[in-house]
Amino acid sequence: MLMYLVKTPKLIQGLFPNYVWRVPDQKKVLYLTFDDGPNEKITPWVLNQLSEYNAKATFFCVGKQIDSHPEIHQHLKASGHLVANHSFTHLNGWSSENISYFHDVRQGANRSKSTLYRPPYGHLKVKQAQFLQRHYRIIMWDVMSGDFDENIDANQVTSNVINHATEGSIIVFHDTLQAFPRLEKALPAILSYFNHLGFTFENLNALKLKSSNNKIKYA
Repeated sequence: MLMYLVKTPKLIQGLFPNYVWRVPDQKKVLYLTFDDGPNEKITPWVLNQLSEYNAKATFFCVGKQIDSHPEIHQHLKASGHLVANHSFTHLNGWSSENISYFHDVRQGANRSKSTLYRPPYGHLKVKQAQFLQRHYRIIMWDVMSGDFDENIDANQVTSNVINHATEGSIIVFHDTLQAFPRLEKALPAILSYFNHLGFTFENLNALKLKSSNNKIKYA
């Protein structure tokens, strides 16, 4: 059984204050993020759903997937969404040797051209985090939709987000085949629900701009 927290407790957020967990803003704005793509079937579908609400999102892309689908990568950027780094091969930091992990992250940055980094599974060792924070802004989340969890249905994914997202929340979805059976119903429902409440959906470009002083040179 998968173990994860739908709402990241404030205690955990406080233990890692250098990570970005949410955007401190009183405005009715949500920050939708999509991990592990781009996928040739799912990502275009996600883009169509977002366009219906003029919603912008941040796509934490895996470098190998960018290489496999360069046209979708370009379409993401052309549509006003933000492409950010989710490593090159989706390594788990807890089970990876540091040097090889740093190399994988750097390759991912070369593809995404972003200084925003979300570690796969949210897993980082202390020394990994210390090193990476010199060059990247580490983006976590405060709401996990659970769309990847095959033990729940689309209604539960929808409830996970509706019951826990507030102004400034960073919410995790996945534009993957594994998540799609739940995402297909949950994403339109979530967009519609918060749209009717007067929320807008923005990408994390402001955080990217704030991290510009730490930019690295891309190969």
